[in-house]
Order: sequence, then C-alpha cells, then structure tokens
Amino acid sequence: MIDQYSSTIIEAVEKIKTSVVKIERVSVENQKEKQNGSGSGFIFSSDGFLFTNSHVVNKAQKTYVVLHDGSRHLAELIGEDPSTDLAILKISAFDFSIAQLGDSSSLKIGQLVIAIGNPLGFQYTVTSGIISALGRTMRSQDGNMMDSMIQTDAALNPGNSGGPLINASGEVIGVNTAMIVGAQNLCFAISINTAKEIAYQLIKYGKVKRAYLGLSMQQIELVPKLKAILEIRNQNALFISKVASGSPAEKGGILEGDIIYRFNDKNIETSDELFKELTAEKIGLFQYINVIRNNQKLELKITPSEKVLN
Repeated sequence: MIDQYSSTIIEAVEKIKTSVVKIERVSVENQKEKQNGSGSGFIFSSDGFLFTNSHVVNKAQKTYVVLHDGSRHLAELIGEDPSTDLAILKISAFDFSIAQLGDSSSLKIGQLVIAIGNPLGFQYTVTSGIISALGRTMRSQDGNMMDSMIQTDAALNPGNSGGPLINASGEVIGVNTAMIVGAQNLCFAISINTAKEIAYQLIKYGKVKRAYLGLSMQQIELVPKLKAILEIRNQNALFISKVASGSPAEKGGILEGDIIYRFNDKNIETSDELFKELTAEKIGLFQYINVIRNNQKLELKITPSEKVLN
C-alpha cells in the first residue's frame, strides 16, 4: 500500500509530467547538427510558449524541444533575460499539455516541493524536498545578481535547469535554475510570480528592462511584538543582507540589516512584490522606501538606475 506522502507526490507529478520537455542545444558544423548541451523546460501556454533557463539556450545555433511522446520540434527563441536566467521558447506542435502556474506569494518555509527535469540526459526525473528559504538573492554563473529565488533541498543536477518546481497540487511555483556546486541540498528556483512578469515582457517586447536598487535580500516573518510596537500590518518583510557598493541603495542610505516593509506607499512582503514595483518607469526618479532599523521606522529616498548586465 502506498503511503500518503508518496501518493501526494505521484498525484502532483501526474498533473504536470506531460507538459515537461527536454531542451536540446545544437551546433551546426559542415551542415551537420551536433548536440552540445541539454536542459529542461515546461509548456505554459496553448500557443506553445515554454519556460527554460537562459543559460540553456544562450548563443545556441539551434534549439530543439522533445515532448513527452518523444516527438522533436525546432524551437524559436522569443527572448531571454540573463539577469533572471529565464528564457521563453515557442514551438509549433499540436499534442501537448499545459502546466498550471501557481502563486509563489503564498509559499511557506517547510512546504513540500517537487522538481521535475532531465538531469544528465535521464528523461523525466523527479526529486522532492521542502522550501528552505524564500526571497533569496544569489549570484548567477555570469556574475549577475538574481532576486526572488526559492531555496530548496529538492536535488537538482545538470540538465534539471529550466524544469518546473511544483507544489503538492501540481502547480508550478518556480523555475529550477541553479545548484551550489560542492554544497549538499542547496538548490534554487526563480519564483513563478517573477517568472510570469519576465515572460510577459519577453513575449511583448523581446527583452526585459527594469529598475535596479543593488540589494541582496531574504524574506522574513516579522515578530508580532515588533509589528505591534511599530504599528505595521505586514506579516513578512525583506531583510537586507548586502548592499552593493556604489548602488542606488547605498546612495539612498540603505544599510545591511535594514528591513524593507514598504515601497511608494505599498506594503512589501515578498521579493516578488518589490520586483513588480521596479518597472522601467521608475528608472532615474525618486522613490520612497520604508525600512525598519534598530526597531525604528525610517523613510528614505532612493533613485533606481537601469539594470546593467555584466
């Protein structure tokens, strides 16, 4: 008899497995195609749009998508954003299913998550774990700072990149993107709410333009006593672990250890919410940011700059 934990994972995987694809990166030499890399992805639109990682498809001469039934389709690169390590591909196919996208704003530390992908060329591999941290900022392989990361201990391997991280209901709550080499069970996914925003811009404009603050963050839960003393309604806020030298945040007076709870009169509880506020229209214009410092509330002015890739 299958236990409840196993049944939950099996049922969740059944809901999404046929929308998960293998990405094949191909080079062309002397009119002959040669595979020189692979990754994972998942279809999220009836039009054939799918998510994968930027590093999987970057500078690829050709990219193919292999569906669950083994059929192989040439993919069109709609756009990529190295800053979040996301890319959108499009295929012309008929027999595929669509992944259900969830809501990453309601995630909790300790929640069950499941990763699906094609590690090391093994088709449709499933691993499970829990959410270890939320709203993380980490440095990508090309040196860019990636925000809105979900940290999980669900094992990832080369080839998992671009596959879905799902919840117990089979909804995608993140796009698997990175593991820390040499570390045990330290893996990351870009949250689906931020991924949705990136996808919208890539499909509409072919690129992403956003405002930059220069912060490394982690989502934390506010202590009830502190909330009561400061009369703050937020359940969560963003703890600043690092401020980049010379960044708009440093120039605006933000310090390591500050806790962001408000931006332009909007309560901010997740890095997704802050990311959504940092639109291109905010570049070069004063913005108000509210922080907690030494158990006191402060309002600072900050002027975001344009995000520049390394």
